[in-house]
Amino acid sequence: MRLVAGIDSSTQSCKVTVRDLDTGACVREGSAPHPPETIVDPEVWWTALLAAVDAAGGIDDVLAVSVSGQQHTPIFLDVSGAPVASSPLWNDLGSHPHMLALNAELGRDTWIRRTGLPLTLSDTVVKARWLRDEEPDAAARTAAIAVVHDWLTWRLRGFGPGTGGVDELVTDRSEASGTGYWSGETGEYTRDLLLHAFGHAVVLPEVLGPLDRAGVTADGLPGIPPGIPIGVGSGDNAAAALALGLAEGDAVLSLGTSGVVYARTAAPVHDYAGYVCSYADATGDHLPIVATLNAARNLQVGAEVLGCSHDELAALALSAQPGAEGLTVLPYFEGERTPDLPHARGAVLGASLRNFTRANLARAIVEGTVASQVAMLDALAACGVRSRRLLVIGGAAKNPAVQRVLAELVDLPLAVPAPDEYVAKGAAMQAAAALTGVFPEWPAEIVAMSPAPPAPQIVRQHHEAQIALGYVVGRQPAPAHV
Repeated sequence: MRLVAGIDSSTQSCKVTVRDLDTGACVREGSAPHPPETIVDPEVWWTALLAAVDAAGGIDDVLAVSVSGQQHTPIFLDVSGAPVASSPLWNDLGSHPHMLALNAELGRDTWIRRTGLPLTLSDTVVKARWLRDEEPDAAARTAAIAVVHDWLTWRLRGFGPGTGGVDELVTDRSEASGTGYWSGETGEYTRDLLLHAFGHAVVLPEVLGPLDRAGVTADGLPGIPPGIPIGVGSGDNAAAALALGLAEGDAVLSLGTSGVVYARTAAPVHDYAGYVCSYADATGDHLPIVATLNAARNLQVGAEVLGCSHDELAALALSAQPGAEGLTVLPYFEGERTPDLPHARGAVLGASLRNFTRANLARAIVEGTVASQVAMLDALAACGVRSRRLLVIGGAAKNPAVQRVLAELVDLPLAVPAPDEYVAKGAAMQAAAALTGVFPEWPAEIVAMSPAPPAPQIVRQHHEAQIALGYVVGRQPAPAHV
């Protein structure tokens, strides 16, 4: 059996999957946690990678490896290859004022026109401004900026603190497209934008093609043999799209730490309404994305508040009627990215002595979570990206209450791919390409969701709650017809 390995360095953990090159079947896997903080020492990601490799039984028998990772999150390196400061994760909210400053200085439309990104607090260029303003001494010592997947790939090649070699950093189109200083039209960095944000020029990783090799593994890495090919790697959503075999007309809703909706397109998009980020995918096409900060964690909060398991939360929600008798939850527990409400917090509205029951609260938490994600489909459609099918993945995808509410709000075919580590699988497919020169054909098993009668009152209540708290103005939207 010929084996390849994919590594997913996500927000919460590092996962390693070892796959049969011919079939894509998972042979073994391992994982290691990441710390919960949102500003961390980059070394934790390398330590977790080595621990996850060990938990997977090592990769001594693997022919190629590749890394995917959380997008945006920067590592700021000095000339010796050592981090100059801890790294703010993509979901750290401290960079919001720096995002506002960059938009004010150049105009929001400039960023959209030049990079396809309506700047958010997550983008790498915004984190660069954060470092310049908050830790100017560290910024002055910064010689190169990479993101997590770039850093880990570089470490696999034998570089690291004290080795130098920052000019050996490499990345891919998907990661470059999430920085805020790369153009989907030209395929080149917009270095003047980073210079404006950061104040001085730095080394940026070379952008490799989808089937390129990043190099080979170095000597002396625990559990990792030397000399095996390393795939180019990618951002997490690009890897998942690759693993799902995403085609034009498909959209994906990923319900993980954040909620993400994305679709594959042949050309970049520019959303001057400010919701859709025009990223690149792992194949040479594009992957316009809309994201929320709050998704599956909302269900965990609900289960904890109600003192029940996730299965019991779903059963409670399904026992209530659509609309939860007027009870509405806006689940902005960590602020929000879409809409742009970094200082908002979760809210319960419309509670009365009659409707404030465990079942209705469970239902309202699920409805609020799903309604927030469905609004992202409408944002894609407004950019001309219309979907014929929605695939639902992530930790909450199998929750029957989530499936039911989605079916009530979305009038296009819904399907759930079989549970799998799709980001790690996509990375393994890139490892295979580094070995063979082509992506393997590893089809995903996909099961259709049951339809449900439409429940437009859910969207109406969600919108009315936003108006009541001053978050939006205007007429209520129609349910998603995309």
